[in-house]
Amino acid sequence: MPVDTDGMAVHQLIAQCPPLDTNSAYCNLLQCAHFGMTSVVAERGEDLVGFISGYRIPSRPQTLFIWQVAVSAKGRGQGLAGRMLDHILDRDGNTDISHMETTVTEDNEASWALFESLAKKRNATLKRTVMFDRERHFHGSHATEMLALIGPLQRPALQTPQPGAAQ
Repeated sequence: MPVDTDGMAVHQLIAQCPPLDTNSAYCNLLQCAHFGMTSVVAERGEDLVGFISGYRIPSRPQTLFIWQVAVSAKGRGQGLAGRMLDHILDRDGNTDISHMETTVTEDNEASWALFESLAKKRNATLKRTVMFDRERHFHGSHATEMLALIGPLQRPALQTPQPGAAQ
């Protein structure tokens, strides 16, 4: 779970992960300090290699909004982002989360694959709608952000060991 002292490392990680939008270092400090329960960091040795920020939508507290997913070059291609999402959802205190939302640009194939995989793994549907339009909301300066609505989320079944399997 992220803590406030992770804020600067998170800020540096996000800066190394284009096309992610960078926020202020102060914003990343607040994400780690205030939203630790719905966010996650992944470390490899001394290096921060992954971060997901999320929060419960105030008017719908059983819906988790994923703000950003950042994985360093060292952590890519290993399923780290999916494991981090699972960690947030399965963490004590978050098991009442029934839906997830996030925004993704149409061309972000890696993010769509991540959230489609999560929906499949959690036996949920994924619906896409426009949330923030390129012209209407960004005045042409940013691609349209599509809202991915995922839910209801199912908890993975506990695996029962097979006879003769290592335990």
